[in-house]
Amino acid sequence: MKKSIVLGALLISTFMSAFAQQPLYTHNSAGHLELTVDGAALLSKLPLKCMQLEFPYKTGVVFTDTSLVTNPRNYHPAFYGCYDWHSSVHGHWMLVRLLKSFPALPQQELILSKLQQNLTAEHILQEQKLFTNKENKGFERIYGWSWLLQLQRELLTWNAPEGKALAANVQPLATQFSKAYIDFLGKLMYPIRVGEHTNLAFGLCLAWDYAVTAKDQPLQDAIKAAATRFYLADKNGPVGYEPGGYDFLSPCLEEADLMWRILPPAQYQSWVQEFLPGLFARNITLFPIAQVKDRTDGKLVHLDGLNLSRAWCLYGIARHAGKNSAAIQALANQHLEAAIPHVASGDYAGEHWLASFAVYALTVGNN
Repeated sequence: MKKSIVLGALLISTFMSAFAQQPLYTHNSAGHLELTVDGAALLSKLPLKCMQLEFPYKTGVVFTDTSLVTNPRNYHPAFYGCYDWHSSVHGHWMLVRLLKSFPALPQQELILSKLQQNLTAEHILQEQKLFTNKENKGFERIYGWSWLLQLQRELLTWNAPEGKALAANVQPLATQFSKAYIDFLGKLMYPIRVGEHTNLAFGLCLAWDYAVTAKDQPLQDAIKAAATRFYLADKNGPVGYEPGGYDFLSPCLEEADLMWRILPPAQYQSWVQEFLPGLFARNITLFPIAQVKDRTDGKLVHLDGLNLSRAWCLYGIARHAGKNSAAIQALANQHLEAAIPHVASGDYAGEHWLASFAVYALTVGNN
């Protein structure tokens, strides 16, 4: 027992040392941060460690009878690892993203093998069954649904036989979530403005990007109608109330990141300057870097994720705001550079999910 503990501590120490020494990113001529091959290889190790690790596991399902009193892998055969369902989903997304972005990735064969083991048609069919249950039809709404759609978007744009096969396997669940989203948005009376999993604007960003790629016009129409209804009249976003102690998303920035997808460019520029006027001041004082005191606490470590998600929102705003783009991008860079050293903290509380946020910020939000 002592030997295994010592060996585990040694492996963590070795990984942390490599993470600290390798150049995870570089700055390009435009001032953008770019993930390096070495950085991609190191970050990929985090979901690879847990995507087939069944325990510890946090479930959010409602047990309607004893059939669910069983190992989570029996009802989540695709997404049973990485502590919880949504983290498993975006861990899979991250690995697909890295395979596509870095063809020379050393772990390429291992990643592909694990993806093919988990994302079978049979496994996805079993995953679907839980969401047809009345008591669990809202399971993982909004966050998990949205990451699944983002995973499918990544697969749909993977122009390789392996990608096409995996996309065909996952599409039934994506289609199920698209229909569920449309139904949900038609009933939702008020926006969900929180800094955690049920944040509506963040979910709609990912769902919109999927809908555009998949040419899912009904989903696009539902998202546009909801975003217009909930956010178009907003002014002077209450950024002074952010962040909350458990936030990993910024309610105000996620809303601003959504609306450039929805509005014509000129209308968006007018809207965002009224919604976040502080971003267009000579010296931006909004959104100081969020601080974390205990990275072994699963809730407090959320704030490392907040710095990463703020970065990708700020990048999107900078590209579309029409004014002060250099200063807004610089603020995004500050958040990203402050967060990246803590993605591999050595504690599972953050490591099972933060790498996905880092990859999204560096390869999607920053492009």
